[in-house]
Amino acid sequence: MGIVLKSDAELEKMWAANQVVCDVLDALEETIAPGVTTGDLGRIAAELCDKAGATSAFLNYAPPQHPPFPSVLCASVNDVVVHGIPSDETRLESGDIISIDFGCSVDGYFGDSARTVAVGEISARARQLLDVTQEALERAIEQCVAGNRMSDLSGAIERYVEQQGFGIVRVFGGHGIGRKMHEDPPVPNYVAGGRNPRFKRGMVLAIEPMVNVGSADVKVDADQWTVRTKDGQLSAHFEHSVAILGDTPWVLSRRDSRRAVATA
Repeated sequence: MGIVLKSDAELEKMWAANQVVCDVLDALEETIAPGVTTGDLGRIAAELCDKAGATSAFLNYAPPQHPPFPSVLCASVNDVVVHGIPSDETRLESGDIISIDFGCSVDGYFGDSARTVAVGEISARARQLLDVTQEALERAIEQCVAGNRMSDLSGAIERYVEQQGFGIVRVFGGHGIGRKMHEDPPVPNYVAGGRNPRFKRGMVLAIEPMVNVGSADVKVDADQWTVRTKDGQLSAHFEHSVAILGDTPWVLSRRDSRRAVATA
């Protein structure tokens, strides 16, 4: 399909969708506590999505050779990297970390964001993992200016994470987003060979570093969705949907990020 550039009016619609995403993630983060199940979180996300008049991006999503995803929310605990399926059997405990990933569409345009949250008191190593992953995302966002290339973004993540001694998941990454949840271009979290598009005004990228305490290697459960670290160590995941304007990125999925795109 190629990279689809969005007009200012389309970016405003994507901002609206991403603000629903932010509302849902904020509510879930306030709910997360020892004793809560990931099933509870999935139900809350579904209810808030319906109340907002949005359509889930994840529920029944079925790429080739996968069963339909059964929830509006990905809830990934501890060694689960991404695509954790909410369950009433998964009860959070103090010391856990949980990635909450939510996407939806409003008026035909998608929003997507994720964050990893501490449950009660977590270890110093887990806190460092969260901080490094979030900082890697911020460093990638700084590269989202017209004229830069994808390798500038990917390299910012790769250099920082590896300097901190963590592993970068390579088999999953970010993506373009707009009228579809997944559009061109792919957004790798490391400098890959092949295509290296230059950023232009109107591109929107869902950037999502996934960082492991140990090895970057992962495995997939029998449910064909749940992705875990191969060595059983912790993983964190942060994501924002970011629009390329001029020399200042517009983080669509950040709270109160509205701006006059015409002046950017």
